[in-house]
Amino acid sequence: MTWMPPEPMLAAPTPEPVLLPGWAAEVKWDGFRALLSVETGRLVLRSRQGTDLAPAFPEIRAASAQLPDATALDGVM
Repeated sequence: MTWMPPEPMLAAPTPEPVLLPGWAAEVKWDGFRALLSVETGRLVLRSRQGTDLAPAFPEIRAASAQLPDATALDGVM
């Protein structure tokens, strides 16, 4: 069974932008929100809707070779 990253959380408005200890956030002005996972050397890079983004970002594919297995990242590119 191949590990897959969890479903992304959608943004939600908040009346007071206070973060819990240990949490970090940033404003997303533009770009692509992506989920990346590496399992047994296999890269999965997808959009929030599940679109495969790996072909469009060869530099991320190349850099993912440096990541250890069972890595999961959620971010903006």
